[in-house]
Amino acid sequence: MAAGRGEDPSAGALLEGALIFSKKGRTIAFYSTVAPGYTVEKIPMSSNDANEQVEEEAIVKLYSPAGLARLGLALLAACGLPIHAREAPPTKPVPATSGRTSTTPPPESPSKSPGSPPSLPPQLPETAAPVRIVAGASATLSGGGAAIAPSPVAAHQGSLVIIGGGLRGDNADVWQRIVKLAGGKGSRIAVFPSAAGNPERSAQTIIGYLRKWGADAFLVPVAVRLTGSDYKKNADDAVLAKKIRESDGIYFAGGDQGRITKALLREDGTQTAALEAVWDVYRRGGVIAGTSAGAAIMSSTMFANPKAVLSMLQTGIADGRELGPGLGFIGDDVFVDQHLLVRGRFARMIPAMLAKGYQIGLGIDEDSAMVVNAQREVEVIGYKGALLIDLSRAEWDKDSPHFSVRNAVISYLDRGDKFNIGTHMFLPSNDKAGGRIDPTRTLGRGEVFSNDVLGNSAVIDLMERLIDSNQNEAIGIASGNPRASGTEVGFEFRFTKTPDSVGYVSSLAEAYSVLNIRLDIRPIEITRPLYKYK
Repeated sequence: MAAGRGEDPSAGALLEGALIFSKKGRTIAFYSTVAPGYTVEKIPMSSNDANEQVEEEAIVKLYSPAGLARLGLALLAACGLPIHAREAPPTKPVPATSGRTSTTPPPESPSKSPGSPPSLPPQLPETAAPVRIVAGASATLSGGGAAIAPSPVAAHQGSLVIIGGGLRGDNADVWQRIVKLAGGKGSRIAVFPSAAGNPERSAQTIIGYLRKWGADAFLVPVAVRLTGSDYKKNADDAVLAKKIRESDGIYFAGGDQGRITKALLREDGTQTAALEAVWDVYRRGGVIAGTSAGAAIMSSTMFANPKAVLSMLQTGIADGRELGPGLGFIGDDVFVDQHLLVRGRFARMIPAMLAKGYQIGLGIDEDSAMVVNAQREVEVIGYKGALLIDLSRAEWDKDSPHFSVRNAVISYLDRGDKFNIGTHMFLPSNDKAGGRIDPTRTLGRGEVFSNDVLGNSAVIDLMERLIDSNQNEAIGIASGNPRASGTEVGFEFRFTKTPDSVGYVSSLAEAYSVLNIRLDIRPIEITRPLYKYK
């Protein structure tokens, strides 16, 4: 038994209680002396005796006295029990960089008399109720749902694994999922190194990893830079096309996505025999996976020869120069981008989507993947997460010399989260099932801002701090060289919470899912140099 007394700054209350865990029963029970009664939470336990001591110590550490009050509030709220607490002495505001966890306030229920024996409430649910991603910050119905016309469901029967690039060899979540979707051990996977600068090396590396996880992978010699090979001839070779068609899955390597379309599309835009075979695998129920450039081709439009993100905002995007045709496996209604958070590419997705008329965009980060099944359900797996951009109610002036947009909606889907493209319904990962953030009990205080919103993961850091703060807006700035002279066109990114905004926080780590944040982007004038030495 571990007993403790902890302070919860979000509730401003002091809780006392005891924490009891049973290794054999694989449960944790929290008994509060303030609100008498037990709350039970299931804890997964290994049956391996060698690991039991480690797991027991980890549980004690996770539910230490310092975190006991927060655990009690979370479990009581998740189970729908009343929370009664004594008012604590005033405390200093919690900075936005501290641990940020909050809970949804529980519904009122009759309280027990102090002398009555404690009873066990229902167990903590393993999943949360789904939430709809809104189409525009103000597009809600009276019941809280969103006025969205469902996207058409594609007639494809297979699955997609869209990888954001930088996939590590030890990322078992992604590699195992590809092999599993292809049929498991012994499944045949055709590897296309078409985008790679060094196709032989790239293909052999990928084949090695796929074989490590049980697949029977092989090289498809259709690559612009493959030495000693005629990629145009091979792309229409009937024997090779038959071999591809008989495989269970396809894997597109990273590199330059323009090389993929160059290798698999004829000069008149028609499909080669190899590409037709790839589509046959997909329609038959096989899996198509692609990383980096191999992810870019998943939508019907992709970036072809893009400029830097800031330059695109400053000078615009031209179809046929920065944009080109992709292969469209995900359908014609969803735009896909990759390396998203590490390289700040969410900002280039928005003007590209507006230029081509896309309402929905999905961008996946490095060493992570989006798994899309035949029902168009998206599951995020791997190291990080994905951004979902909704422009169905966005307003923009395409004739303006500098990019600006109003009423875009942006959401961050963390690993384990699920989103349905057709219904726009979102389901958080199991570790966030009881972690919906109560907007009246947020932990962050003070202004939320970023001086480099295009920096590595800066956008999700800003969104996470905003959703769990007492602020309604966050500001991010995008600009160029701070030591340049004269004036420069930069951009203000204004993130705003609306009544539709929802946040979830994990019970296992400081990980968030953030939904329905309004985003407005407008040009600003920045005087250079930005600073001077004293």
